[in-house]
Amino acid sequence: MGDRAYLSKSYKNILVSGVSNEGILDTVLIQINRPDAMNALNIELMGEIAEVLKAADKDDKAGCSVITGNEKAFAAGVDIKEIAGPDSVEIYFREMFASWDVIRLVKKPIIAAVSGYALGGGCELTMLCDMIVASETAKFGQPEINLGVIPGAGGTQRLTRAAGKARAMEIVLTGRMVTSAEMHDMGLVTKVVPANKYLEEAISLAKSICSKPSVAVQLAKESILKSFDTTIETGIEFERKNFYLLFSTEDKMEGMKAFIEKRKPEWKNK
Repeated sequence: MGDRAYLSKSYKNILVSGVSNEGILDTVLIQINRPDAMNALNIELMGEIAEVLKAADKDDKAGCSVITGNEKAFAAGVDIKEIAGPDSVEIYFREMFASWDVIRLVKKPIIAAVSGYALGGGCELTMLCDMIVASETAKFGQPEINLGVIPGAGGTQRLTRAAGKARAMEIVLTGRMVTSAEMHDMGLVTKVVPANKYLEEAISLAKSICSKPSVAVQLAKESILKSFDTTIETGIEFERKNFYLLFSTEDKMEGMKAFIEKRKPEWKNK
C-alpha cells in the first residue's frame, strides 16, 4: 500500500481529501484554492497538484482523482504577475511546464469538475485531464492572444485534436470564451450538468471508475492516450499488447469466472 500522508498534508494553494467509496477504491479530491486570484495557476500550485497525483498513483487505495475549483472559477488562467517580467531565456529556464509533463504521465484517471471560468492555463488543465464534467454556466477559452502570446501548455494541440483545425483556429485566434455546451458538442466535455451538480456528478463518475479493476483501467487510459501520438496501426498494436498483458492479472481471472458463474466480481486490483 502506498503512503497516504499526502491526503492529510497541508498545501499552500490546494485542498486535498480522500472520498471513500463504500468498500471500493477511494477518489482523491483536489480543490484549487486561490479564491482571491480567481484560482490563477502558478508554478508552485501546479507542482502541488503534480505531487498529489504522483502520490495517488502509488496509493493502492486510490482509483481516480478529481480536480476542481469553486463555483466562480475552476482557474481563470495562469498568474500573469508570475510571467509578465521574464524574457524568452529566463522563461525557458524557469521550466514552468515541468509539472504539466508530470501530470501528463499520471496512470490513474483524472476528472476535471468545472464551474465558472476555465480560461488559458485553466482550460489547458481541464484538457490535460481525462474527462471533464462541466456546469451549464462554465466558460472555457484560450485568451492568450489578447496578451500577445499563445497557449503554451498544450492548448493548440489538444483543442485541435478534439475540435478540429477550423474551430481551434477560431477559438485561439479570437480568444473568445466558449460555453460548456459548445465544448460538449466539440467532444471536449464529457457531461454538462446544472450548476449545483457539477462536483457531485464528477465524484459520481469517479466512483464508477473506482469500482472497476484498477490495472485494466490504467491500461485502458494508456491505450486511449496512445491514439493521439501514433498511427492507427501502431496504436492497435499497442492496444493489443495491453490486452494480452491483462490476461496475467488476477482480475482477469476473477472477472471472467464471475461472468460465467453469474455473480458480481470481487476485484483484487492485481
